[in-house]
Amino acid sequence: MTKPKLESSQRAARAAKRRFAGFPAMKQLSSQTYRDRIRSLYDGPAGSVLALASLVSLHMPLVGRMFKARKPDVSQVRSVLDIGSGAGQILGHLVKFVPADAVIVGCDLSHQMLCRARKRLRSPRPLYIAADMTHLPFAEAAFDLVTCGYVLEHLQDPMPGLREFHRVLKPGGKLFLLATEDTVPGLLTSRTWKCRTYSRAELEAACVEAGLPWRTQLWLTPVHRFFKLGGILFEAEKRAAAAVN
Repeated sequence: MTKPKLESSQRAARAAKRRFAGFPAMKQLSSQTYRDRIRSLYDGPAGSVLALASLVSLHMPLVGRMFKARKPDVSQVRSVLDIGSGAGQILGHLVKFVPADAVIVGCDLSHQMLCRARKRLRSPRPLYIAADMTHLPFAEAAFDLVTCGYVLEHLQDPMPGLREFHRVLKPGGKLFLLATEDTVPGLLTSRTWKCRTYSRAELEAACVEAGLPWRTQLWLTPVHRFFKLGGILFEAEKRAAAAVN
């Protein structure tokens, strides 16, 4: 098969997969209507089992193992924003591994999820703020680190979210992001959580456009890497501005 035909076949396959996934529904609804439905989804019974689902899938303990192995390295972080905190799956690891004097902020579209996170973690350290990831209520260059676990897929277009992540990061700040991938397990996830999926190439290109080039791709385990499980995990960096002589 020639290269153009192969690329056309791959695009057709990707389109077919997304017809099965939740992505088309996002296109049919206004942004506000979709946002309201997602908030209701997480406010309701589905959100109440989110922490359990993260345990059963092993995502929560395996991400914790990554933090312990300094992937990403948070040992020097002084301020961190966790976007889409959910039940506090990543927040719990941040409380454990960032320095004791670091500021930890968790934000989520769902106020109910923030209440669940606060109750589950039982830690006074995180500050909890209900916010939309495309309109974050923080100053520019406010954080050393932004974490975002399986949340960006709730945007039809990732750019508004990525640009906000870039805005609130300090120059040289890091982004640790996990996203649902264009794989069979990812498509099943998209049906459950009413989200889209990404290919690695399109998400990496979007990050570059937003000024957040990838530093390294990460995997939960070698098994996840071999079978393409667990989604897309990477660390990106907001490049420091070049010095002017």
